[in-house]
Amino acid sequence: MSSVSQRVALNDGHFIPVLGFGTTVPQKVPKSELIKATKIAIDAGFRHFDSAYLYEIEEEVGQAIRSKIADGTVKREDIFYTSKLWSTFHRPELVRSCLEMSLKKAQLDYVDLYIIHFPMPLQAMEKCKDAGLAKSIGVSNFNRRQLEMILNKPGLKYKPVCNQVECHVYLNQSKMLDYCKSKDIALVAYCTLGSSRDAVWVDQKSPVLLDDPVLCAMAKKYKQTPALVALRYLLQRGIVVLARSFNEKRIKENMQVFEFQLTSEDMKVLDGLNRNLRYNSGDFFNGHPNHPFTDEY
Repeated sequence: MSSVSQRVALNDGHFIPVLGFGTTVPQKVPKSELIKATKIAIDAGFRHFDSAYLYEIEEEVGQAIRSKIADGTVKREDIFYTSKLWSTFHRPELVRSCLEMSLKKAQLDYVDLYIIHFPMPLQAMEKCKDAGLAKSIGVSNFNRRQLEMILNKPGLKYKPVCNQVECHVYLNQSKMLDYCKSKDIALVAYCTLGSSRDAVWVDQKSPVLLDDPVLCAMAKKYKQTPALVALRYLLQRGIVVLARSFNEKRIKENMQVFEFQLTSEDMKVLDGLNRNLRYNSGDFFNGHPNHPFTDEY
């Protein structure tokens, strides 16, 4: 089954494709590579693109999407485009201006999902949805306590549709997933294959997830790559998965995640790899009262 038809219903009536394309660019990769990779991803069947003001690549992603709309490959409504509000725009009067800048850069009329990149209140985001600039609003890197504060807020107009968090076999987020499911909030996973060594915030001593012997043995068993097994594990748990690559072969290969299924026994084996390891420790938030990773989940 293609990814185009595999979507998750959000709590506001919209739908999000379960496999998304991540658009962060390592420093050593020219941004022109992202334009190329995004076009390849659309041709391969990706319809969900995860971007952010912070990434400084929205012009390139928007350009690639618009060129694929112009050549008739997709229509705007086929594409699910996410952007995120960065922490320097948390003052309520700045929220809409950040979204408008993102839209101007991407040259799009609206985003399908607008996410708070790190914990803050939601009210100003609700106004962006009311204005039609964002179809859905969600959060990222919120822990359970921070989500509860939003959900219990008097006068909450729109519940966040998702919580985007780091999630992979070494950090399987089972408690957060159960909590989000109980509240009808989609869990969206980033760093799904661990993290590349080129990210400045990654501890170079942390283990390389795709070298895990259990994962590699399972990949052999299914005649798949370790990356596909790692992505499949998340999808089968009902998680929306983001995968990033600049390699044409791997971008196309990632679409094969819909062509096989892991047995429940093998899912349990992969559950056992959890070690609560974060590649994104959020160290730049150390000492901040809203640091999301100081709680258990």
